[in-house]
Amino acid sequence: MAAAKKAVLGPLVGAVDQGTSSTRFLVFNSKTAELLSHHQVEIKQEFPREGWVEQDPKEILQSVYECIEKTCEKLGQLNIDISNIKAIGVSNQRETTVVWDKLTGEPLYNAVVWLDLRTQSTVENLSKKIPGNNNFVKSKTGLPLSTYFSAVKLRWLLDNVRTVKEAVEEDRALFGTIDAWLIWSLTGGTNRGVHCTDVTNASRTMLFNIHSLEWDKELCEFFEIPMKILPNVRSSSEIYGLMKAGVLEGVPISGCLGDQSAALVGQMCFQDGQAKNTYGTGCFLLCNTGHKCVFSEHGLLTTVAYKLGRDKPVYYALEGSVAIAGAVIRWLRNNLGIIKSSEEIEKLAKEVGTSYGCYFVPAFSGLYAPYWEPSARGIICGLTQFTNKCHIAFAALEAVCFQTREILDAMNRDCGIPLSHLQVDGGMTNNKILMQLQADILYIPVVKSSMPETTALGAAMAAGAAEGVDVWSLQPEDLSAVMMERFEPQINAEESEIRYSTWKKAVIKSMGWVTTQSSESGDPSNFCSLPLGFFIVSSMVMLIGARYISGIP
Repeated sequence: MAAAKKAVLGPLVGAVDQGTSSTRFLVFNSKTAELLSHHQVEIKQEFPREGWVEQDPKEILQSVYECIEKTCEKLGQLNIDISNIKAIGVSNQRETTVVWDKLTGEPLYNAVVWLDLRTQSTVENLSKKIPGNNNFVKSKTGLPLSTYFSAVKLRWLLDNVRTVKEAVEEDRALFGTIDAWLIWSLTGGTNRGVHCTDVTNASRTMLFNIHSLEWDKELCEFFEIPMKILPNVRSSSEIYGLMKAGVLEGVPISGCLGDQSAALVGQMCFQDGQAKNTYGTGCFLLCNTGHKCVFSEHGLLTTVAYKLGRDKPVYYALEGSVAIAGAVIRWLRNNLGIIKSSEEIEKLAKEVGTSYGCYFVPAFSGLYAPYWEPSARGIICGLTQFTNKCHIAFAALEAVCFQTREILDAMNRDCGIPLSHLQVDGGMTNNKILMQLQADILYIPVVKSSMPETTALGAAMAAGAAEGVDVWSLQPEDLSAVMMERFEPQINAEESEIRYSTWKKAVIKSMGWVTTQSSESGDPSNFCSLPLGFFIVSSMVMLIGARYISGIP
């Protein structure tokens, strides 16, 4: 029997979407932006000590190979010829820090994840060295000094991990965020792998001058980071190298964007003033500010949005970053066990339709924008004997929406022109209760793309548009129209404001739980006492009682 003829769909582009909780590989038709196939693998997060968050770089790399192989198998089952895949883009969790040995290809320590808090005392010590009248770190990077960014994580590794320090001294060490680790490994690794990053990822390290678009000597000296271990900085859309192994060997890697920049591109927010909000492990609202850096007076970050080609102009964005969004659902599932799957939370929330006065501030990693308050910890408040797991589920969804409201308010104040609607994407947008809550709490329409994979789509667009690939046009007239689902506010403005003001009271209560951070020391005895916020949450859960947690009336 003759083999089935392979379908010809025109040029295809693949995208690696390496996030905090999972890795995916997706393949798109470059002419229609249609998603043809994908595969996903969940990534383990390790919490070796309170406030520490790590991942295994080798597990991340292996997950990329697995996702590529499985996706290509699925394409074969659809009779789609994988030789039509002309380029690969990379999108990644930002700030997460990896140091590896360039001679052996082995990581010298686990990846220190962006959520990690171990560097708080490093931040406090460094902040004392910045003159009060000359915050050169923020003016050059657009970022506040925080545990969030790569430079302080790298500083901690150099101070506390002997193998890292020795490798740097012996000129064997390379540093990178996840994109750099993947591109180096996929393009050959120890066999002349390409050590590079793009401008969007570099702008999240706190070592990169967002005006000159170069590693900054003064910043590297301030953090005491040797510049020789840093990757070369490239644009977000150019050929970096070729795949050197696996089923797509020989295919160019030609796009690279930090995940939130990728989502901005995938949402086609190419005009000054266009914004999007992505609901993932955290929550990230970005507004394109065009060719100019806009510095926030209300707790937002200034960051590089994208640079789609070597000779193309750079675009900037204002960003509001929330540490815990989807991660709160995962916490309810894994830590409290009140849901068995992430999808179940929508069903629980729908059962009650209200939090019944219960408010949840999931400040597990302190508070990010607009507060930048590392002393905060998670609290659940407003509990009564009537409260059950459904109310807590509803309060968790509301918490995501209230945090978005806070950063949207800050962005409106910085930009001067309030957003008339909010474009959204990310896995949590499949939750219709969440989307309606978001519209109610913002009191503006929420607009969801029918293409939920905008992060991967943005990476694919950058890869397909690269010079030498040229299979994806980014001209406005060539961009595919995307169907949108719209959620209108369904409560009155007064009720929306009352709920928001009560949330703000809860946020104030969450602050100041941690007065000092001992989590930098390697002495395990320093980790015997959990932060007070943990006991507050635990006490409240105990107060509810087992019968209420289980939903028994």
